[in-house]
Amino acid sequence: MTLPTHAQVVVIGGGIIGCSTAYHLARDHKADVVLLEQGRLTSGSTWHAAGLVGQLRSSASITRVLKYSVELYKGLAAETGLQTGWKMTGCLRLATNEDRWTEYKRLATTAKSFGMEMHLISPAEVRRMWPLMDVSDLVGASWLPTDGQASPSDITQSLAKGARMHGAKIHEGVRVTGFVMDGPRITAVGTTQGEIACDTVVNCAGQWARQVGAMAGINVPLQPVRHQYIVTERVEGLAADAPTLRDPDRRTYFKEEVGGLVMGGYEPNPQPLPTGDVPDDWQFHLFEDDYDHFEQHLVQAIARVPALEKVGVKQMINGPESFTPDGNFILGSAPECANMFVGAGFNAFGIASGGGAGWVLADWAMKGEAPLDLWAVDIRRFSGMHRDRDWVSARTCEAYGKHYTIAFPHEEYDSGRPRITSPLYARLKAQGAVFGSKLGWERPNWFAPRGTEARDIYSMGRQNWFGAVGEEHRQCREAVGIFDQSSFAKYEVTGKDAAAALDFVCAGNLLKSPGSLTYTQLLNTRGGIECDLTVARLAEDRFYIVTGTGFRTHDLGWIADHLPQGDVAIRDITEDWGTLSLMGPRARDVLARLTGADLTNAGFPFGTVRELALAGTPVRALRVTYVGELGWELHVPLAATGAVYDALMAAGAGEGIRPLGYRAIESLRLEKGYRAWSADITPNDTPFEAGLGWAVKIASGRDFIGRAALESALDRPLTKRLAGFTLDDPAAVLVGRETILRDGQPVGYLTSGGYGYTIGKSVGYGYVRNTEGVSDGFLLAGRYELVVANETFPARIGMQPFHDPAGLRPKA
Repeated sequence: MTLPTHAQVVVIGGGIIGCSTAYHLARDHKADVVLLEQGRLTSGSTWHAAGLVGQLRSSASITRVLKYSVELYKGLAAETGLQTGWKMTGCLRLATNEDRWTEYKRLATTAKSFGMEMHLISPAEVRRMWPLMDVSDLVGASWLPTDGQASPSDITQSLAKGARMHGAKIHEGVRVTGFVMDGPRITAVGTTQGEIACDTVVNCAGQWARQVGAMAGINVPLQPVRHQYIVTERVEGLAADAPTLRDPDRRTYFKEEVGGLVMGGYEPNPQPLPTGDVPDDWQFHLFEDDYDHFEQHLVQAIARVPALEKVGVKQMINGPESFTPDGNFILGSAPECANMFVGAGFNAFGIASGGGAGWVLADWAMKGEAPLDLWAVDIRRFSGMHRDRDWVSARTCEAYGKHYTIAFPHEEYDSGRPRITSPLYARLKAQGAVFGSKLGWERPNWFAPRGTEARDIYSMGRQNWFGAVGEEHRQCREAVGIFDQSSFAKYEVTGKDAAAALDFVCAGNLLKSPGSLTYTQLLNTRGGIECDLTVARLAEDRFYIVTGTGFRTHDLGWIADHLPQGDVAIRDITEDWGTLSLMGPRARDVLARLTGADLTNAGFPFGTVRELALAGTPVRALRVTYVGELGWELHVPLAATGAVYDALMAAGAGEGIRPLGYRAIESLRLEKGYRAWSADITPNDTPFEAGLGWAVKIASGRDFIGRAALESALDRPLTKRLAGFTLDDPAAVLVGRETILRDGQPVGYLTSGGYGYTIGKSVGYGYVRNTEGVSDGFLLAGRYELVVANETFPARIGMQPFHDPAGLRPKA
């Protein structure tokens, strides 16, 4: 078949992700699609994938993506005539200790919250379902009846046939050699058989996605790792419909295949490939069998299934799989290029994810925005630091090693740290700081009291920092403290058209006088919240934007992509400024000792920005809070951050001023009802649903992105609304995703949860849903309970902040 000279969309890679994306582009969008595969379809890592299909994840949207995969695989053969090997065998996950069992109880609650069936069963029930198993060490197991297994190659061929049936063209034996660029935009794809002009490129090149992206200046931070499994001879007594089996405490998995077992695992000492480019000719590539490395899995597998000791091994598969630094796959619009989308790095979840990932990626590529909240897998969660392949390899190996470890709340990665530190790092470490890491930045999570060990001790209950964070919380509520928030992402927008451009991108009213500070959301065309941030107007043509550390690439990209043409420019100035947040009822007293400026409410009102001279340094002071107390964000030229910090500490000595950490910020903001983007507010949620309508300029008459969607919903009752909940029972530990019951019926789940030390209760937030409408009356008339780790606790709903001393507006 002759290669066409033009296509609307070029998909690179003929594995399950590429074929699924091409299928959905052709079927759902009637797009003119060409798929290019350098070898044969499935010849990368798809062909040797184990083929387990699980659905439950900690994100509702990602769970929805995986559930879509299952529904697609069930019906695909009827459409294409090619079988997929789909078997809904269900999946057993084993627990051998109480922490794992608590994890499963929380997962069972999450499953209920997300509308999935999951049961917790006894060792005796496990033995009945899987008679060949030794269950003597089990506490119990989780049972997900709708999970299953499939044939990766068969699914891919079926998707490819479906794509062709809907008009897509698939070319095998064609390798991409480069791109013709016009600035940041690809205009043509260079191949071994000529150029194809195109509008959009979707990079689904698997382990080659990193080097394909690099040809267009795009970073795809993945690392191929050798992953091994065995296929055994026939196992006597093994049922053909035996559930797939995950034994995470022994780091192994099993599935039935032609009367035998497929068995593999995730070891703590993985074997990454070198960090250089993957050879182009690695189609259907396997490595030599490595039983020395695999022995750790064999020992554990035989202990679990003793019959394996006497069963022969038909084949060992030792092939490369692409993994990522955080264990989540990579989707979305590459920030460095205007028209390349990426679907890669599936962490051995490619078969489970393939159907749904192709659906959302096709939609994203055609419409320019994700169809639902996909932040957990968005390529824009990464930053420039992820161009360091050695760092990516080390962190990816740590993530691989955690694949089956217990997912303790608040757990941090250890590798590649410290990567980025603020000027206060040494000072804070000396004061007992226990650091976490966010997009490479070391940030103090909490401070260990003198005489105690400065480290996290993970557990499923209250962790070792609980009491210390309570003291930090009280310090902020009752006196004054300093938060080092230098990791905040910061941008400057300039130009004579900057005000009008930002006013169009932002839902809030930015057409205020210089010196104003505005909290605003940025919306997608569905009215969903893509970003929330603060915008300070420094001059008629100059704005200073501050947003969350982890959202640096995402928010910069969203703004840059949507700024109207004109005299306007945006640049990232994160490393130019340190940020010291001086917060608490005594904050004004402390600051007044360092400046003669008028700090009264009249002289320096909430929602304004002023320049102050502190410790001989010009400081940009923003009167704003995310903790619900009087305070200022003090933005300091980075090199002077230490001097200003020292001056504040000296000035506040009489008030007992001390540095405070991010865990205290979380408890303080929960009491105050401030929303957190990526949890309480997401691209799935509108400002009206989130209780943030007051921040939207709907009455102004001026246009902004998302306005049409919000206006169209004004005459309809809201079908979901964010509400707060408290629990009186101190034993209930809220972490998010707990099910909300209203009059005994599930109506939603918590989007965030924690503890409010001032009110002395567990606090959570979540959307209450009702297809008939969620009015104040509906909310307040119900009797509420929360399901926490599979236990039900009475709850109280709150539509106002649980702690609101000053009625301060939020800053997220």
